[in-house]
Amino acid sequence: MRFSPRALFLLLSIPLTCGPTDVARTRATGSESRLPRAIVIGFVGGFIRHDNRIHGGVQIADRLRKDYPSGVYIEVFENHRGEQAHQLILRLLDTDHDGSLSAEEKKNAHIIIYGHSWGGSETVALARALERDGIPVLLTIQVDSVPKGGANDGEIPANVKQAANFYQSNGLLHGLREIHGADPSRTQIIGNFQFDYHAHPVRCDGYPWFARLFERPHIEIECDPNVQVRVETLIRSKLPSASGPLKS
Repeated sequence: MRFSPRALFLLLSIPLTCGPTDVARTRATGSESRLPRAIVIGFVGGFIRHDNRIHGGVQIADRLRKDYPSGVYIEVFENHRGEQAHQLILRLLDTDHDGSLSAEEKKNAHIIIYGHSWGGSETVALARALERDGIPVLLTIQVDSVPKGGANDGEIPANVKQAANFYQSNGLLHGLREIHGADPSRTQIIGNFQFDYHAHPVRCDGYPWFARLFERPHIEIECDPNVQVRVETLIRSKLPSASGPLKS
C-alpha cells in the first residue's frame, strides 16, 4: 500500500499525542481586566500537544514567560484550536468587557503569532481571522509551514505589519518556499530563509524514532537551535523592555 506524503504525515503524527487531548491553558481568566502590552500566540504542528516541551515552539514560549512574567500574554495552542486562540485574543482586547471591540481597543492590539508545520498554516489563518475583525498584527513567523486543508498559507493578509518564513526543501514533508504580502505596501516580508540539513544535520533528542526516520528534515528545522534563536529574536524585537515602550 502506498501513502501520499500528507497521509504519511497524519499516520506518523498520531502517536505524538499520547495521553488525553486537552484544551490549551487559558491563563487569561485572572488577568483579562487589563490589556497586556503584547500578546504572543504560538501553534505547534501535527497532532502535538501544546505543552510538549520537546518542541521548539513550546520551548520558546517557556523562555519568554520566564523573562516576561507580567505585561506580555504568551500562549501555545494545538493547530486545530485556532478559533480558541482567536476568541482568547478578542477577550483580552475587550478591556471594558462590553462584548465588542471599539476602534481604540483594536488600535491598541500588539499581536505576534508563530507556528511550525500545520502551526505555520494556522498562524496565517489566525491573522486572516483578525483581519476580518479589523485587528492589526505586528508579526507572523512560519517555520516549515505545511498548508491545512488546501489553505493558502503563502499569502500574508494586509493587517500583518511584518512576516518571516523559515523553511527547508528536503524529505517527504517540507515547508513553503515563499510567502508574500496580499498588499506589499502594508506588509513587509522580512525574508524567506532556507535551511539545508543534509549538509548540517541537527540532533532531535526525544522525538520518536519514526519521526526521526520519516520526517527528519521537517523536525530538524523545528529543533534547530539556530532557527529557534532567530525566531525568538524576532519575537523579542517586538516586545517591551522591562520598563521601556512597546516596539512597533
